[in-house]
Amino acid sequence: MKKVIVINGSPRKNFNTAKLLKEAQKGAEVAGAQVEYFNLYDLNFKGCVSCLACKRKGSKTNCLCAYKDEATPILEKCINADAVIIGSPVYFSYPTGEFRSFIERLMYPVHTYMVDKEHGGLKSLRTRTIPIGVIMTMNCPKAMADDCNYPVILDENEKLLKHIFGYSETLYAYDTYQFADFSKYDCDLFDEKQKAQVREKQFPIDMQKAFDMGKRLTEMEK
Repeated sequence: MKKVIVINGSPRKNFNTAKLLKEAQKGAEVAGAQVEYFNLYDLNFKGCVSCLACKRKGSKTNCLCAYKDEATPILEKCINADAVIIGSPVYFSYPTGEFRSFIERLMYPVHTYMVDKEHGGLKSLRTRTIPIGVIMTMNCPKAMADDCNYPVILDENEKLLKHIFGYSETLYAYDTYQFADFSKYDCDLFDEKQKAQVREKQFPIDMQKAFDMGKRLTEMEK
């Protein structure tokens, strides 16, 4: 049975990002995978501490970050998984700090500073493809995201993950419903009625895309 790891990089456990990730989990399970789901905000962990243990000559870290904390067991599960799906809201143009800290720890031990003379670029230590799915949610519409250069900033995550692990794809969910009750918050940048309409029409489409991602990555030939 294939194993898929789903990781929520949002502080919210039941809102936009989590809902899409849980739908991706359903897709993976329909494809026959055993899925484990984790919330990064439940963990006490750091980003890369630059110990460089994974870069030493003769390193035996085997693509796993040498620094030990509560992220270590999940990082090990990711390295041994058949697919990984990780999601985050976008805060001030970037994924959450927890998301970034985790993928630093996930990527760096597999990434090298050695030139790949056969294929060009830098070598990756991976011995097989591990498909990585990324889900990004944001409360701004796509036009605003484009104006803020979000595609330029956020697409770098996909490029790096694809190079290091062999395959990556991203689902962007725009114009999400930020507040459960807009009347409680100071916010006149967005129209609540328009938000509700997008929530009703677009979010189910995004949920289907998340389901399809989970199923597709699970069924992908390595």
